[in-house]
Amino acid sequence: MELRHVPGGWPVDRDAVAGRLRAQRERLAAEIERLTAPPESGATVSFGKRVGDGTTEAVERISTTATARSLAASLGEVDRALAKLDDGTYGTCDGCGAAISPARLEARPAAAVCIECA
Repeated sequence: MELRHVPGGWPVDRDAVAGRLRAQRERLAAEIERLTAPPESGATVSFGKRVGDGTTEAVERISTTATARSLAASLGEVDRALAKLDDGTYGTCDGCGAAISPARLEARPAAAVCIECA
């Protein structure tokens, strides 16, 4: 267990945080891969004069794309937090440079900004 002090003087278990972030990264990457996988062979999306299965599938794909974009943004936050762990700035707000509260980092280990800047 490697304890490091972050801004504000409180200790953080770097290995535990890195483990949580890596696990979160794996989950996000797997979900993005699932959501962005090409449709199964033979699957078609068509539009006609009536609302039907094709329209429903198209709307679902639009929703899936939005979800994948949101997950990709979360993945970027996790990558940023891992980089901050590596360069020793984890716990420092990217916006104002102040310390991010321990409670915020406990709830959102990937947080790169303090609550005021969020």
